[in-house]
Amino acid sequence: MRLVIPWIAGVFCGERFFDCSMDVLWGVSASIFLLILAFLFHFCEHYSQRWCFGAVLTVLCFAGGWTGITWQLRQTQYTFPDNHVIYRALITDTPQPRERTSLCRVLVKEYYDSIGSHPVERKAILYLKQDSAAACLKSGDELLVSTRISPPANQKNFDEFDYARYLMRRGISGTGYVAAGKWITLRSVQTNGVIHLRLRCLADSYREKVIALYRQLGFTGDELAVLSALTIGDKTELSESVRESYSIAGASHILALSGLHIGLLYAFLFFILRPVARKGRTGRCVRSVSLLVLLWAFAFFTGLSPSVVRSVTMFSILALADIFGRQPFSLNTLAATAWFMLLCDPAGLFDVGFQLSFLAVASILLIQRPVYRLFTVRNRVGKSIWGLMSVSIAAQIGTAPLVMFYFSRFSVHFLLTNLLVIPLITIILYAAIFMLLLTPFSWLQIWVAVGVRKLLEGLNLFVRWVEQLPCSSVDGIWLYQLEVCGIYVFLFGAACYCLHRRLRNLLFCLLSVLLLSIYHVTMVWIDRPQRGLAFYNVRGCPAVHCIESSGDSWISYADTLPNKKALERVAANYWKRRHLLPPTEITSNCRTDVFSRQRQLVSFHGCNICIVNDNHWQTLRNKSTTPTLYIDYLYLCKGYDGRLKELTKFFLPGCIIFDASLSEYRRDRFKEECKEYGLHFISLSEEGSVRFLL
Repeated sequence: MRLVIPWIAGVFCGERFFDCSMDVLWGVSASIFLLILAFLFHFCEHYSQRWCFGAVLTVLCFAGGWTGITWQLRQTQYTFPDNHVIYRALITDTPQPRERTSLCRVLVKEYYDSIGSHPVERKAILYLKQDSAAACLKSGDELLVSTRISPPANQKNFDEFDYARYLMRRGISGTGYVAAGKWITLRSVQTNGVIHLRLRCLADSYREKVIALYRQLGFTGDELAVLSALTIGDKTELSESVRESYSIAGASHILALSGLHIGLLYAFLFFILRPVARKGRTGRCVRSVSLLVLLWAFAFFTGLSPSVVRSVTMFSILALADIFGRQPFSLNTLAATAWFMLLCDPAGLFDVGFQLSFLAVASILLIQRPVYRLFTVRNRVGKSIWGLMSVSIAAQIGTAPLVMFYFSRFSVHFLLTNLLVIPLITIILYAAIFMLLLTPFSWLQIWVAVGVRKLLEGLNLFVRWVEQLPCSSVDGIWLYQLEVCGIYVFLFGAACYCLHRRLRNLLFCLLSVLLLSIYHVTMVWIDRPQRGLAFYNVRGCPAVHCIESSGDSWISYADTLPNKKALERVAANYWKRRHLLPPTEITSNCRTDVFSRQRQLVSFHGCNICIVNDNHWQTLRNKSTTPTLYIDYLYLCKGYDGRLKELTKFFLPGCIIFDASLSEYRRDRFKEECKEYGLHFISLSEEGSVRFLL
């Protein structure tokens, strides 16, 4: 614990101040090295100064975490050519089909221009136009593509998820779109001797064979999707409705291979290898080594996802502890696992799964036993039920603040869900393993498959039933980062008070609650709804958002069939932080006391906005018109093919806003006209979302 805490602090600070100069980092590293030498030479013979060794070790761990994350992020940065060039890329993962494209994670090896070839060796994401050829691509294929790869960038919307930082933490140096006919397949990786990719392709092929076997045994739809997620970690078949149902019911954790699944597998293998361990210490060593090999083989088979690696690492330490007769599971075991993983991948600290899994296990280790002792249950069945509930309560207490922070949701019926789901998952997993072992006996395997399918149907029905219960979840929660830290400080103080019952611990808890309340009230007042207009940088969904100080709002869409999901995905966090009520959607003429829309003209509290998304005004240029109308905001969207000069015959705009749906050519042409006539303009694709208070 004393090593991992400063290491985590170093990783966090290094990522936060990553944009600082490398000279600063080298200066800090040199200073720390000299400081360490000074402490070692001056205090090595003074026992009274033994604390200096701990201080030096803490500083060293902090510097190690800082240096590790900085080096990792620096390796990701790369300056690609600004224009379209030919890239040679190797597909490293199974392509993921999207609505209109196919997402391919690739290793860009080199690119070719008029000068020659240039080595790259960087990871990137390519979006290939969806067609029959793209659907046939697989992991290990090598491509020649003509595209422009750009560094990951955000759309600069309010409270937007930092997608660029997310990709950088995962080693992705750039993204690019590849049109149809702009790529060809060269060869497959099996012929070029890349061992690790060949093994990955082998694992992918075995997973595909397992899924094909499931289909052959009659698994389809949601049952196939859930079974694939539970056994081999393949979540591509999961529909949005299934994900939402499990999320509301508080059972999302069972869809991702994690500690629960690896623990069940470990227990199964441990039971099978029990006869081997009866041969003394040699037998225990053989069992532990066998467990290590089988667990890591399963981790590789499932694609080495972060959650599986975390769990397998932890259970590997458990297996090694069995050899030496040490305490198998403790906070130090958990800390050692975290330190080892952060040493290999410092950016893993910012993975949501990493944070939730370690917090859940730490909470179970710290809180489960005190919670279990709150009630005395003498019945054996009652003890088992209460033991399962106490584990669920402890894990929920530890993870609830982070879940609400990341997902803005709290599942109310999590106890009811886990009470039945966890035993059912245990039966399903063991039955699925038995079903796979019966592959040579197809006639018997079919009967077992029928039972597994019925169990999966029952699991999905129960989850959907919990989803339909009243108050199944509390949605729309908004927590600030500092608020989450304060909640964990309060929980720590409450745990200390429950253990020691000291007055100072109680006062600490009360002070934490007071400070949290003051901070929350202050931030709610700062982020209160204010009357104004908002324009969002969402390609394919031009809209004007009129916001009232009461929290009511109206979204006036420019298109009759807008991409509402894209807008909600981008603006949801902003609406939650501002505590806005669900907006009223406007696609046609409308009139209220403060808001009105007549064709393309929108008026809100006397502020006039004209949405131009077609050539309606061009058809009126040769007709007699009324005097020029003053418009506060002229909103130019895709669909208008004319020039800005033609619109100035009808309007005198205070500000011109270019929507993200405009092509780069038209946007540049409109900019030149604005500069020529001295008009103020804002480009959403460059500036991001904008807000105007009224």
